[in-house]
Amino acid sequence: MTQYGLVCLLLGAMAWGQAANSTSTPAQQPGAPPSAASSGAAPAGNPDAEASKVAPDAPVLTINGSCDNPPADKTADCKTVITRAEFEKTLEAVQPNMPVRVRRQFAMRYATALVMAQKAHEMGLDQGPKFEERLKLARVQILSQGLSQAVQEKAGQISDKDIEDYYQSKSADYEEADVQRIFVPHSQQLPASKVKLSAAAEKKRQKDAEEVMQKEAGKLRARAVAGEDLAKLQAEAFQLSGIKTKAPSTKMGKVRRASLPPAQASVMDLKTGEVSAVLSDQSGYFIYKVGAKDVEPLDKVKDEIRGTLRTQRVQEQMQAVQKSGTPTLDEAYFGPEQGPPQGMPMPMPAGGPATKTPAPGPK
Repeated sequence: MTQYGLVCLLLGAMAWGQAANSTSTPAQQPGAPPSAASSGAAPAGNPDAEASKVAPDAPVLTINGSCDNPPADKTADCKTVITRAEFEKTLEAVQPNMPVRVRRQFAMRYATALVMAQKAHEMGLDQGPKFEERLKLARVQILSQGLSQAVQEKAGQISDKDIEDYYQSKSADYEEADVQRIFVPHSQQLPASKVKLSAAAEKKRQKDAEEVMQKEAGKLRARAVAGEDLAKLQAEAFQLSGIKTKAPSTKMGKVRRASLPPAQASVMDLKTGEVSAVLSDQSGYFIYKVGAKDVEPLDKVKDEIRGTLRTQRVQEQMQAVQKSGTPTLDEAYFGPEQGPPQGMPMPMPAGGPATKTPAPGPK
């Protein structure tokens, strides 16, 4: 097989193999027996067991009529024979552990690509500066993908001690508190004025409406400290604001520091039973009351920490690689920097830890 054909095949097959692996099978009809395609099994026997019985040097794919060095005699036999060992070597380069259900499909596409590559070679399409440039770009892409994969594999080598050390150093991040919250809207929703107001009068009217709610937030905080029911106080806040929708629940459940807005994370420093100061943002005012506190056990957050460490290590490694070579562009040629073009992928590996979703604020 020509080098041009191999490179193009691998680039295309890598994307195809990943898509094939992620494609879900059609849903079974209720009561219908599972099909061979949906179960990944051949009609008879275990496909993995059957495949393992084939000798490494046994032909598993034969392409009649296509070969690397076609004989001058057109009547002579011309075929490409691929053994099990050769085919599995290709699978390893394209997609290790390819599911049995897609190997046959891949083999057919692989054979078609080999035939096309051979034909391209016969037409001289693997010659000239354009081909060499494409080959160079293909090499860069394959190497960059290989580096990304190697970095992620290395980053995934996380020991139990690594996880325990991280847990001990970040124990405050895994502290939970049973939290209640009162939300006081920033301003009253005023009905339309019955008389036309000047711009200055309307501005004062809005300012007064905001001051009413600001003062109310202070009063509600004092009543919360005195021990009044927060749900009752929340309902009063919405009633005064003129909002017609039902007041939100004050119960947030178990909350971590990271699930709170950064400006409100200090709530986690309060002791059980304490009420926070009035905190504010653009939407309004917040009053928190902290209930029972505890720290999640290591066993419960082990997978989360593993994901966090893996993501941190990948980011650190990729940032180190990128900083090792910094590009300088001629602005006269490229123009000023305007950010990455839409649709242009950034050379950073995907993936991240499975973290808890922050509690949404009132709308």
